[in-house]
Amino acid sequence: MDLWQLHIFVSVVDNKSFSKASCAINLSQPTVSSHIKELEDHFKCRLLDRLGKITEPTKAGEILYQYSKKLLTLRDQSEAAMNDFLGRTKGNLFIGGSTIPSCYIIPRLIGPFSKQFPDISIELTAGDTMEIVQKIKKGSIEIGIVGAKIDDPQIKQEKLVADEMKLIVPYNHKWADQTFVDCSNLFEEKIIAREKGSGTWQSILKSMDEAGLNSKKLNTGITMGNTVSVIQGILNHVGISILSTIAVQDDINKGRLKALSVKGLDLDRFFYLTLSKKRTLSPICNKFIAFARQPLHTDETA
Repeated sequence: MDLWQLHIFVSVVDNKSFSKASCAINLSQPTVSSHIKELEDHFKCRLLDRLGKITEPTKAGEILYQYSKKLLTLRDQSEAAMNDFLGRTKGNLFIGGSTIPSCYIIPRLIGPFSKQFPDISIELTAGDTMEIVQKIKKGSIEIGIVGAKIDDPQIKQEKLVADEMKLIVPYNHKWADQTFVDCSNLFEEKIIAREKGSGTWQSILKSMDEAGLNSKKLNTGITMGNTVSVIQGILNHVGISILSTIAVQDDINKGRLKALSVKGLDLDRFFYLTLSKKRTLSPICNKFIAFARQPLHTDETA
């Protein structure tokens, strides 16, 4: 057994397929199968079950998968630590972000960070808040930036970027000339909702309920899976919605959308740096965190 075999094994489990794993790690499928067989011969038990087109780990495979992830993480951390000690900041950073961070905040951080550390390769994964949290817990990404506070004993968070959410309407909407509307007025309009995993949407509903209003009575017949879709829905008069002003600033500047405050709702929030409590951070991840905390970068994204 060696780390390369464990790397192949983890890839098969993650991809749920021998063929997809072979593409991911640039090996032929017979070579992947051969390495898995060597592992099974070493442990004298079956590690993977092929269930039609899906490959799943056996109970023994689940145990090996958890330890393999830890060993491979330790390998990466060892290499990063040695490179850091020798003055060569080099390695990989796997970062995830919910919709607004992955589209508008993290790219602004990656640009200057990559200039400072050109030998660091960065892979950005996008998803809703809960998807990013699950990937952090599983170890497929090391750090995330999300738009909701998470109540999970395995997760730690800190405030990173302040965000202001407002009611977004088309330029020719009946409220477009107003600077604010009362929260109760929202129940008169068609509201475009976000998917349940959206940190933005959950914070909006929570704020309404805390203000003594029943968020379940909103006319949310339309649900869209990402902020870009919601913006297009507003532009095409599908409905109106509450969004981060970071996401709609270009359309506001061009006069296509208007942003209104909502009286009675606390729509100020933060984007949170999100990490696993159980995992030791790599030197590269620590460098990125220190970089992201700098006021200069935070101000640019707020």
